[in-house]
Amino acid sequence: MKRILSMLLTFMLLCAVVPAMAQDADIIVIGAGGAGLSAAIEAAQNGAEKVIILEMTAKTGGALNFTSGSMSAAGTIIQKEDGIEDTVESYIADIINNGDDFGGQPNEKLISIYANKAAEVFDWLYESGLKDCTFSVDPATGSRAVFAPEHALYSIKRTYKASPLDKANYKSAAHEVLDKLVAADSRIEIKLNTKATELVANEKGQVLSVKTADGTVYTAKKGIIVATGGYSSNSKLMGEYTEYGDYYLAGGAPGADGNALPMMQKVGAGLVAMDAIPTFPMGLVSKDNPTTGNIASTYTWKTGGIVVNQNGERFCNETEANPAIREVALEEQPNAVQYDIYTDKVLADLAANGGDVFMRYYFFEGGMGSHVMYSADSIEGLAAEINVPAENLKKTIEEYNAAVEKGEPDQFGREFNVKNTYNLATNKIEGEKYYAIRLHALCVMTLGGVTANENMQVLDEAGNVIPGLYAAGEVVGGIWGKFVSGGTGVMGPIVFGKIAANHMMNNEPAEGYTVKASENILSEEFFAKAVSTDKLFDMTRALNDGEYTATVDGQEGPMTVKVTVAEGKIAGVEVVENHETPAIANSAMGIVTAAIVANNDVTVDAVAGATLTSNRIMNAAAKCLEAAAK
Repeated sequence: MKRILSMLLTFMLLCAVVPAMAQDADIIVIGAGGAGLSAAIEAAQNGAEKVIILEMTAKTGGALNFTSGSMSAAGTIIQKEDGIEDTVESYIADIINNGDDFGGQPNEKLISIYANKAAEVFDWLYESGLKDCTFSVDPATGSRAVFAPEHALYSIKRTYKASPLDKANYKSAAHEVLDKLVAADSRIEIKLNTKATELVANEKGQVLSVKTADGTVYTAKKGIIVATGGYSSNSKLMGEYTEYGDYYLAGGAPGADGNALPMMQKVGAGLVAMDAIPTFPMGLVSKDNPTTGNIASTYTWKTGGIVVNQNGERFCNETEANPAIREVALEEQPNAVQYDIYTDKVLADLAANGGDVFMRYYFFEGGMGSHVMYSADSIEGLAAEINVPAENLKKTIEEYNAAVEKGEPDQFGREFNVKNTYNLATNKIEGEKYYAIRLHALCVMTLGGVTANENMQVLDEAGNVIPGLYAAGEVVGGIWGKFVSGGTGVMGPIVFGKIAANHMMNNEPAEGYTVKASENILSEEFFAKAVSTDKLFDMTRALNDGEYTATVDGQEGPMTVKVTVAEGKIAGVEVVENHETPAIANSAMGIVTAAIVANNDVTVDAVAGATLTSNRIMNAAAKCLEAAAK
């Protein structure tokens, strides 16, 4: 027995000191979002015998796990079937017109390349599985090509909203189709929970290797495609480039912290348009995390409601048809916070016109947005509830009501006694009850990143190609301008991922380039994670055997966890009820519960990409142990 134990110990020590094995492939893709998945498929279809995708989280999809996945393209199968005539030139013009608002500088060359490829890629997705999905339709015509009011409207219907077939595991139909294509191709291998940490150049000046957190080195024959997404979950970085960016709610992927930007800068990559951070003026802050949120407008301003800042003052035309104007206006307010102010009559008229979908889904007693709802019997009382100066709020409402009575456009250009999409009814702010809902500027994607050419080859600060290094998707900056157009947030990465892989497979990386780090590499402080050493439960306490359950607030309803204690230890953990988003939470359900049992401790590592769900499981398990403690 001693001999066996000695041999086992020797083996374990050797495993601890021997570095991880190197792995080779034709192409290495970093990131398994829309860009990374499409790039891998394109590489395989162009002759790659082995493609390795490195994904830092436990699930593919990236930002596609956090969006319903609207797509857009001009001249698609759907438009032809719907009898809608469209042109790529019109598509390009609309994208540029949207992106150049507020000093945005859209890249006409890259947008043109995208737009000319988009219909072909959409039709490929359609024939690969989208055609089996249910599409939202225009209520007036029944067409599957629709207008998308969450963005500035296109000049023609060219947005497509498909629902995934497997709604339990996918939020985006495009993600579902890409996953199935990857799974069906044996040449593509995905390594989940694998974070790339360093790019390595060879003696020829080619960036063809990447090192991961566990020390493994992956080397590509043709090149590396970085498709890691943007930095919409990094409040520190957003705050560096915009005045109130550190107050923006993160509505995208938790892993979208921009960590690949300094990694690429260290081999020379230049950055562009880092201040291009569009927001939505409709962010519902999470109950259990003040830095994250969901899209949830009240739309009460459509029937007479107003919006005020933390000073109790209006700051824009709430019914402005160009959403960019309202978005930027909120970004410039203290802490990027607004309060939607309304009355019973305003809400009744909204419901009568069918505009209260968010109110019915989020904003009711016990609802997901109940923690940001306020009410009072007077204006002064409401001001106290939302902590704004009462005299300011009273003056604001009096001036607004006077403008309604006068019937002429007010100082912000808001019109009254007209009826359109943004003006469904006219009302004063008056009544027996006053209400407010607190909303924040919400960021779901960023438009800055590394510079790249028309082939998605990453460029250094002098504009030279860095051999072997490509990028696609949100990690590339300077394409769309200040604002992204509807559907391009999904289609753009998929299209550019295919462009990058196609060029890589049909060309060899140049030799003789001198790799050197960029100047002003982003500070590590922007990416440092706050680490807590606090234990959720003191595991030295004695526990009574038995089964215990506890409930905590969840994503869209309560989460209940059952913990089984046997012989004084945690023998089992089960999530018996939850209302989490399955596409995000499912990975945490298995990994976190298993880790708690394996470690006999409720404080374990959260699953990347499912941090909120992980924390809820741990907190509920800790409550169970409190009940089990002697």
